[in-house]
Amino acid sequence: MNSETFSKLVTAYLDNSLSDGDKMLLSNLLMQEEYQDLLDRIMQEQQQQGFKMDSEYEASYQRMRHSLQARIGKTAPRKKALIWRLWPAAAALVILAWGIWYLMKGRSEVEPTPTTTVASVDIKPGHDGAILTLTDGSKLVLDSMNNGKVASQPGATVHLANGALIYASSNPTPGDVLYNTLETPKGRQFKVTLPDGTQVWLNAASSIRYPTQFTTQERRVEITGEAYFEVASIQKQGKKKPFIVKTNQQFEIEVVGTHFNVNTYSNEPVYRTTLLEGKVKVNRFSQASAQTVVLKPGQQAALPPASKPGSIQLIQADTAKVLAWKNGLFNFENAKLEEVMRQLERWYDIQVTYEAGIPDIEFVGKMTKDVPLSGLLIALKRSDIHFRTEGRVLIVTP
Repeated sequence: MNSETFSKLVTAYLDNSLSDGDKMLLSNLLMQEEYQDLLDRIMQEQQQQGFKMDSEYEASYQRMRHSLQARIGKTAPRKKALIWRLWPAAAALVILAWGIWYLMKGRSEVEPTPTTTVASVDIKPGHDGAILTLTDGSKLVLDSMNNGKVASQPGATVHLANGALIYASSNPTPGDVLYNTLETPKGRQFKVTLPDGTQVWLNAASSIRYPTQFTTQERRVEITGEAYFEVASIQKQGKKKPFIVKTNQQFEIEVVGTHFNVNTYSNEPVYRTTLLEGKVKVNRFSQASAQTVVLKPGQQAALPPASKPGSIQLIQADTAKVLAWKNGLFNFENAKLEEVMRQLERWYDIQVTYEAGIPDIEFVGKMTKDVPLSGLLIALKRSDIHFRTEGRVLIVTP
């Protein structure tokens, strides 16, 4: 395709006059580096002619400019130069990501034609899927199951409905409390509605262990990895029944009815609890002492790993960035390269290694998570990040 025809496609896209078929064509073209280069030039011309991006991406651009100004004279030249180059690349990514999102949402049977040579074997993005372990130890792979009843458990019937697991409470069953475990491998995420009506979204490489019926004075669950909760408010004898989330890192979160996110991945430098709505207490236990903090909406509790000393730190959270995974996005605002790579490892089920240390690089921008790895690797290559791929191993090189 010549540059004039490609330019007309981009202009029509910006004017919201592009047909669905041409949007698919544009998305496929943007998987090729030569068209990303051409798009950069077109976007620069659009800016010179007065084209304005929407307020969200304009705000991202302004944050990037302020960040750059603050770093002048304080950062390595490689880092400053990289940030300068990210603006035109970010414009290209906005078109690529949202174009693919528009076309692919609800159309999983349509795949872009793999035309890039960045990865020898393209790797598809993650999707809904999980493994359910029942009270008797048997396992169900939910990816391969159809909608409908999947199991009967003490005090509940378990149904699968449109990529989510739902527990419908039945008559209480006396006896010991019995548990189910839902786990998402790398490259999977899933949603479950617990027997009390609480909704939980699990990120990739995560798990939740919960009773099949909440018959005790407390509602207690255990998680690993990352999960977002919308806790149902339950009252018993005039008092709200506490909901407690225990993690594998010697701390727990106590809630009464609220929305919050918990990130406890073992390879993250700190563990984070972020409150979106309501009120929670975060309790940390150690051999030396105990600590409790109360979060208000918009606050985040940052905890060092159990193996390291330190107290809980309260900070103001970027809630859009915290919930990006749940909303189908990568949010790389002010993210270091190592943080970005940890997210890619979990979502694409790959391994990332570094040949000569981790480059000191910081990102800005957002991208939908339904882009195949090849498209994302084009963005990395254009941001002056060097790498090679060997199967499912991404090797960052000097």
